[in-house]
Order: sequence, then structure tokens, then C-alpha cells
Amino acid sequence: MSLTDILSPSDIAAALRDCQAPDSFSPKKFFQISGMSKKSSSQLKEIFRILDNDQSGFIEEDELKYFLQRFECGARVLTTSETKTFLAAADHDGDGKIGAEGINYFKYR
Repeated sequence: MSLTDILSPSDIAAALRDCQAPDSFSPKKFFQISGMSKKSSSQLKEIFRILDNDQSGFIEEDELKYFLQRFECGARVLTTSETKTFLAAADHDGDGKIGAEGINYFKYR
């Protein structure tokens, strides 16, 4: 399964266009534009599984900086500031990684 099986390619493209400039990425806005904020919990868990590059059950900081590239190969890497802000917003237990429940955070923000 790929992200385009769950999300519209045009919505993904629009979300990526919105955050092309360094330090312009907003997780909440990206989730809204890409359509992720409208997906069910089970669909978000599937998206999480796809984004979890090493299939560890968590998205760690090293994976998170390549978040946009998981949507499109040529997308930019998140800046250190964006990565830390994203991680802090979705890391509910402070362990330095995002579990599947963390992705749901942006659905309700």
C-alpha cells in the first residue's frame, strides 16, 4: 500500500507546495491540506506504518526529518527546527519518538 492509496495525489502535491521554503512546515497545516486530518484512526495508523521507514513502531527524529520525502522523493528535508517542533508536538510521553497515537494528535488540533 502507498500513501496515494489513502490520500489524493493532488492534495499531497498541494501540501508539499505549501511548505517548500525552509522553516515553513507546519504539521497541523500539512495534515489539513494533505487530507490526513479527515482520515479515520485506522487510515492514520496505515499512514503511520508507511511513514515508519524502519518499521520499529515509532517515528524517530532521524526518520522525521525525511517526513516530506516519504510523500514525494524530491521533497525537501525538514530543517532541524521543524523536526524538533514536529517531534515535540507529537511525542506525548517525551521519549524522543512518535508512536502511532502521536499522528492522531494532528487530527484533533
